[in-house]
Amino acid sequence: MLSPAPSVVAASASHRSVPRIVIASALVLALSGPGQTAGIAVFVDHIIADLGVSRSAVSLAYMAGTLGGALTLPWIGRAVDRFGVQRVLALVALGFGGFLLILACAQELIGLTAGFVGVRALGQGGMSMIATTAVAISVTRGRGTVLGLTSALGAAGISLFPLLAERVITVLGWRYTFVAEGLLIWVVVLPLALWGLRGVTRAADQADHTSGRTPAGNAGPPAWPVSAIARTSMFWAMAGAIACSGLVSTAVFFHQISVLGEQGLTPVQAAANFLPQTVAGLGAALLFGSAADRLSPKALMSAALAMHALALVTLPLVAPGWGALLYGAALGAAASGARAVESAALPFYFGTASLGTLRGLTQSVAVASTAVGPILLSLAHGWAGSYRPGIMGLALLCAVVGALVCFARKPQLSLAPRTENEEQTG
Repeated sequence: MLSPAPSVVAASASHRSVPRIVIASALVLALSGPGQTAGIAVFVDHIIADLGVSRSAVSLAYMAGTLGGALTLPWIGRAVDRFGVQRVLALVALGFGGFLLILACAQELIGLTAGFVGVRALGQGGMSMIATTAVAISVTRGRGTVLGLTSALGAAGISLFPLLAERVITVLGWRYTFVAEGLLIWVVVLPLALWGLRGVTRAADQADHTSGRTPAGNAGPPAWPVSAIARTSMFWAMAGAIACSGLVSTAVFFHQISVLGEQGLTPVQAAANFLPQTVAGLGAALLFGSAADRLSPKALMSAALAMHALALVTLPLVAPGWGALLYGAALGAAASGARAVESAALPFYFGTASLGTLRGLTQSVAVASTAVGPILLSLAHGWAGSYRPGIMGLALLCAVVGALVCFARKPQLSLAPRTENEEQTG
């Protein structure tokens, strides 16, 4: 049984260890690919044909698995704070590989749903959260830039999984491909947890030039308790913004072939639009992450949501060619920018003492939102007979949430009892 990590605050990772931690974290993030929507999507047609079930049934199983997985993320985040990054990542990797094997053995919808719960919770949620949390704990100066770099490298790795998996499926079949992915997780991620992330075992508050917080035992404001964080408007603004971005991105990307088909693109042209989305997303992760070291994270989050809204309202103008490329690039940049800002915003405003718990909560909300986004857009299409009204509704949602983020107050912890003016406008 795991014993809690010592309560003493760990020193920040040494300068020499930061490159190792960043590379290891980027690899962990990349290897969450088998649990990401893009990584699972290439198996769907093969599963439908082999199990003899409908596409709707598989979609519902995936939604149930995603929602079930989202419920586990707050517990995983809390475990990171209590037991440390290395031990929790090792257990998550063991479980992730095991659930990929369960998917390989699935014979009906119950087994399929159970596998989806595990790979969404531990892969798409747990591995991603732990990777970025490890970097945030380790880096105190230029944190946003390093998080942006980690996210960009990880996203590049994730984007390769659908291509590689499709090739392996043609050779081994979909079941043995799931087995191969599970073994890959065990062979690569376990050593990364034990060696690559050595020295990042505690989610402890570090001296931080952005927040002005210092380790326990030194002069400076105390660490934020989770109960106090949950009462701030900034925390809920960031959680709501990343949920909005996840809902909108997943809804539009899931139906991309049909959405762009209405604008005159062929299925091949619509599928090719994922390339500018990926490239723009990598650049946006670096740009927004670096900007988070110099500018207000809430302003950057509002900008990312504004970019979402602007891209969506231009959909009626999209046509084959440059219009479609710019549309795809704007959507990819907005989604990656929002994720990069959220990773940097929580340690910026609240330090790292409870970072695992906080990111577990925000990722739980974000993962849950990705489950309902595609269904909402599908229902809107069925009601209107076109994707345009639903897309305009999503654009309005982004605009409203982006505006609300602007009104979130900059949190300020005080030992004095809370008053209505405890927070200052940031």
